[in-house]
Amino acid sequence: MTNPADPAGRTVLVFSDDPTIRAQIRSAIGRRPAPDIGRIEYIECADQLAVVDELDLGEIDLVILDGEAQPTGGMGICRQLKNEIFPCPPICIVIARRDDRWLARWSLSDATLTYPIDPVDAAETVAGLLRAGTSVAAPR
Repeated sequence: MTNPADPAGRTVLVFSDDPTIRAQIRSAIGRRPAPDIGRIEYIECADQLAVVDELDLGEIDLVILDGEAQPTGGMGICRQLKNEIFPCPPICIVIARRDDRWLARWSLSDATLTYPIDPVDAAETVAGLLRAGTSVAAPR
């Protein structure tokens, strides 16, 4: 029996080729971004193939992608995931410049965060995406 005071945890995939960036993302969000979300378990990926492999397992609740990753950036991965995985979990892209939001929208992301990552904004964004639990459908 599930205790409403202790909601089930969620699994969040964090992608970046840089382990420092992955640590910054995890630190900004924390283990419990909101009381109604439950604890977050993080899965870290350093390359595109690892992201796809993890999503193929179907146990990811939210994906956070580094838009500045090399050689494959989060925006390209996001667009691929949205067009190849159904249902695709919500995806948030971390971008370096606010002006890149248009490109994140083109990639079909559900939300963006901007470097340097604001912990309050990150927690609110992640909590909102996890509450919604669904993603924008890719155009066919």
